Amino acid sequence: MKRNVASPGPLFLLLVPLFFFVAFFCGPVGDARSSGLTVEAIQKAYQNIKDIKGSFLQKSTIRDLKRTDTFKGTFMIKVPSKMRWQYQDAGKQDTEIFIDKGEIIVYQRNEKQVFRGKFDKEGYGQAPIALLGGFGSIGEEFDVTQKGGKLLLKPKRSMGSVVSIEIGPSGGEFPIGSLSIVDKRLNRIEIIFRNVVINSGLKDSAFVFSPPPGVSVYEYVRPR
Repeated sequence: MKRNVASPGPLFLLLVPLFFFVAFFCGPVGDARSSGLTVEAIQKAYQNIKDIKGSFLQKSTIRDLKRTDTFKGTFMIKVPSKMRWQYQDAGKQDTEIFIDKGEIIVYQRNEKQVFRGKFDKEGYGQAPIALLGGFGSIGEEFDVTQKGGKLLLKPKRSMGSVVSIEIGPSGGEFPIGSLSIVDKRLNRIEIIFRNVVINSGLKDSAFVFSPPPGVSVYEYVRPR
């Protein structure tokens, strides 16, 4: 059964740190001269990447509540814009996120519900996820500096509640090891990437989602 909804609710908050990560993977990094050799190294590493997969640990800290929620899961990305993230709860796949052909899908397995929506620049504007697929250049959207061996990105203009994004090195073949985002309330979302494998030959079928029987499907309709 399909229903229209004006907002997918808090589900899409899970996506924010993920899209900053793939913005480097799928989009232009910008003028390397403005951010030093670290960005040049990242750009060079991505030149020969066709696909990537691995696992991750995500920690979301809400400062006012003094609470940290921990998530883990796996991810797959295929150039130029196919993506699949699987969040796991107690060893079970709880939430899956798909992006392909201009569509975003969030599947909540335990709740038996699916959110579908259009993924484009018009829909997301200057939001962080608009960087996916080259909607903007990192150099145009952020001031980029180096801090303790990491890249520190600060939005040049208002980007929701985001204050800064910090990208840490991995020391391995894939250059990004961690990603941390801080908002105006000093809440922090951190993702640590593990067991990353590049160019394993991921099939397009891995990014195709078909709603299983018995789930409720909600079509996200943007307010006019």
